[in-house]
Amino acid sequence: MKTDGRKAEITAFLSMVFVLLVSFVLGILEITVIQTSGNISRLSVDRAIFSIFGEYQGQMFEEYNIFAIDGSYGSKEYAEENLIDRMRYFGTAGMEQEITGIQYLTDNSGQAFREQALEYMETKYGVSLVRDLTGLTAKWEEENIQGEAMEEEQKDVLEKADRLRESAAAAALPGESPPDQDMTDTDLSDTGGAARENTDTGPEVMQDGDPFTCLEQIEKSGVLSVVMPKDMELSGLAIDPSTQSSRRSLRKGRGTFPMRQGIGGVDERLLFDEYVLMNFANAAQTAPGSGSSAADQNPAQKERSLAYETEYIIAGKDSDKANLEAVLMKLFLIRMALNYTYLLGDQAKQAEVTALAVTVTTILLIPEASEVVKQLILLAWAAGESVVDIRTLLSGRRTALVKSSDNWQLSLSALLTFGSGAGQTEGKDVPGGISYEEYLRAFLFLGDTEDITMRTLDRIEENLASERGLEHIRADQCVTKLKVKNTAQIFGGLTYTFPAYFGYE
Repeated sequence: MKTDGRKAEITAFLSMVFVLLVSFVLGILEITVIQTSGNISRLSVDRAIFSIFGEYQGQMFEEYNIFAIDGSYGSKEYAEENLIDRMRYFGTAGMEQEITGIQYLTDNSGQAFREQALEYMETKYGVSLVRDLTGLTAKWEEENIQGEAMEEEQKDVLEKADRLRESAAAAALPGESPPDQDMTDTDLSDTGGAARENTDTGPEVMQDGDPFTCLEQIEKSGVLSVVMPKDMELSGLAIDPSTQSSRRSLRKGRGTFPMRQGIGGVDERLLFDEYVLMNFANAAQTAPGSGSSAADQNPAQKERSLAYETEYIIAGKDSDKANLEAVLMKLFLIRMALNYTYLLGDQAKQAEVTALAVTVTTILLIPEASEVVKQLILLAWAAGESVVDIRTLLSGRRTALVKSSDNWQLSLSALLTFGSGAGQTEGKDVPGGISYEEYLRAFLFLGDTEDITMRTLDRIEENLASERGLEHIRADQCVTKLKVKNTAQIFGGLTYTFPAYFGYE
């Protein structure tokens, strides 16, 4: 009996060990199944999210090298559920999924779009593309300040010219006329207030001449009335401002995502400006014979809703005409400041203007005003030269940044008939000079970064619609980053919740 008892005791112990071992093995198997099921769920979600981000909008990438998912998937209706449905199609069926974070191209004033544009430019061209431009930015800012100051000078010239005429009218007593001239009107053009150079007898009074005609025409009819090259046709295209992403109410993303630092640095701003200049047309490219027309290189661009796209990105107006006028007025004031500075240092031209001022004030019976008139004529001459400069630039040629006696283009005698319809002075190309595109580059750099970015998105939207027929695409429904909360049934009623993230970076 004792022996049997000992055997029974050993059997019970082995049975307990066996049960424990089996339980341990089964537990390990269950844990393995749970872990494997979770990993499979993660892999399914990863595969699905990678797949939907592989469905980026092809035409946007092809034309502008920007990755983004069109959240409407070709329809006019956008819904976040579209993204979840696509993920389920790619293998997450049966899971509960919730989007916890999403980023669109327009979020943070186009932050995601700007990051991708910079990434593309750095990858393809490198920062060396703009290295030579970094030293010019301070000069651009200085010239812009000078141009803003010249705007007040321009107004002052016209006011003083009007007062000059009033003084001349008051100086002429009733029934009398100034010497050698019939004072029947107070306009300088009718009083011989302009002159032409005569090498034998000095300045000669010239009928129907007025150095202020050009400035007055700009004041009255706008700068486009005098600066357009004779063979250049002004575009009449316009857009609906309410449909532009820079002005309409936008869909907002949510969640936090990694952001590139230093996006507003000098190099980054210059690189983005190069992206704009490479992808969008400007007025000089439409000039006959320029040979650089973007439309000639890409016929689809003839269908775009604006012809002067870079000017729109700078000025943000609703029509080609308004955008071109805004940009050219800035350019005119900068050129006027530079040309006036040159005139102040050119003794020969100063002598010409002094002679003309003396003649004008003598005829008007106000000789004491000769110095004031001299300064007004200098400013008017600088304005006339600036008009010739802009005609040169719009024709696809270059003009001198800093003038000299060799490259000054408008004579004083030509200024007196400037804007009168007596012929149009066309500037010559100056080798080594500055082009219209280089001025656009400066204006882009000096513009507000957020405005420039959003208006660039405006043009991408419009161009995809007009060239590709993709009218449903909106930048604020183009997804660039996504966070998803996933809940999967993995084993015996257990659920496994985990996040997933993907973005174009």
